[in-house]
Amino acid sequence: MFDVIIAGCGPTGAMLAAELRLHRVRVLVLEQDPEPASYVRIVSLHIRSLELMAMRGLLDRLLEHGRQRPVGGVFAAIDAPTPDDLDSAYAYQLGIPQPVVTRLLEERAVALGAEVRTECAVTGFAQDADGVTVELGTGERLRARYLVGCDGARSTVRKALGVGFPGEPARTETLMGEMAASAPPEEIAAKVAEIRETTRAFSFGPFGGGNYRVVVPAARISDRAEPPTLEDFREQLRLLAGTDFGVHSARWLSRFGDATRLAEHYRRGRVLLAGDAAHIHPPAGGQGLNLGVQDAVNLGWKLAAHIRGWAPETLLDTYESERRPVAADVLDNTRAQVALAAPEPGARALRGLLTELMDIPQVNRHLVGKITALDLRYDLGPGPDLLGRRLPDLDLRQGRLYPHLHQARGLLLDRTETLTAAGWSTRVDVLSDPTAALDAPAVLLRPDGHVAWIGADQQDLDHHLTRWFGAPTDGAAT
Repeated sequence: MFDVIIAGCGPTGAMLAAELRLHRVRVLVLEQDPEPASYVRIVSLHIRSLELMAMRGLLDRLLEHGRQRPVGGVFAAIDAPTPDDLDSAYAYQLGIPQPVVTRLLEERAVALGAEVRTECAVTGFAQDADGVTVELGTGERLRARYLVGCDGARSTVRKALGVGFPGEPARTETLMGEMAASAPPEEIAAKVAEIRETTRAFSFGPFGGGNYRVVVPAARISDRAEPPTLEDFREQLRLLAGTDFGVHSARWLSRFGDATRLAEHYRRGRVLLAGDAAHIHPPAGGQGLNLGVQDAVNLGWKLAAHIRGWAPETLLDTYESERRPVAADVLDNTRAQVALAAPEPGARALRGLLTELMDIPQVNRHLVGKITALDLRYDLGPGPDLLGRRLPDLDLRQGRLYPHLHQARGLLLDRTETLTAAGWSTRVDVLSDPTAALDAPAVLLRPDGHVAWIGADQQDLDHHLTRWFGAPTDGAAT
């Protein structure tokens, strides 16, 4: 019997498996495909995801395979500079092929002891008071204490769970890819500038190595399970631009729609949802993969705490109460970005107005903080503004902060040098540093790097240690 079975080995499922293994949870990941998709989509890892990767010691490997780009212009592709006041050591976006992200995260999970099986499709399940019986397409049945559906927008787990997925169906479709073009660069640039006066959803820009990144609206909605062909791109380019620019030698091709849906619940009993199984939205702002990975980091330590037996009673409930509002906000900002890209005069006027407003530094900073999740604040109750927010990667006497979160444990950062977490030593580490650049006497960090408590009183600290990390122990491993 496994502790957790995860359906789907995309970035969300692989990240969740690694998070659970940090707490010695027995994990099986089931992936229905025999191998990764043949097409490659370049995705952007945003600031908060980069911080989480740094917290787990994964960032350096990702940097080897990606390209750092400025953060400016992430909202609705409106040209704007990178704000000066981004309080992060990772104030950039990392363009990286999605299969590389998936591979690196899967390798991490396997290295930590997770088991991954391919060509294993989950077709159904039945849960009871003690666990979940998972049915595979082969007829095999497996048993686990919990099941997590990370199996994408068409999630079998979500459908079998009977959780509603309300929202709007796809009304438009867009083709995206990277390819070479034989037309002269100046001819391409002039035509693109002309088209983008009225069609903001179109782009055809240099992407390095002599290739172009092409985004072109499609005339019809197709089966998103099938990648488009180069001829599909040629056809749509001729319809829109009157020329296909001589595109050839595609490196990767994909399609996406503008369907927007949010699961009514993220958990029922012993079955949970994460990533695209819980939410889908247009790729405006490049938030999808980031949202799923951040789901996994929020869920991993909480689910592990229940399995290890020390979780406070309501801890697992905070996964939905914290992450579902975040997804709802992402859905709304992508709706807004799609509306701003529409060719109608009203949308063009509104886009022009917002472009003017983004010249105001505070407006630009607000929208960047929203897209990158840098300004995310969980509602953890009354307290200072820092409560519920992430803490930057501070420079401490003991080195930088984030390496101290590699094992996904809690952390007490104490400037007073008087506080203790002795009763929670198997779950919470302590760093005492009176020189820390922290506008508080002490903070308690959760394993996801969010501030769970601020203060200097030991009794109050003990209360919040119990709230987030369960009853104190005598120091014996749990």
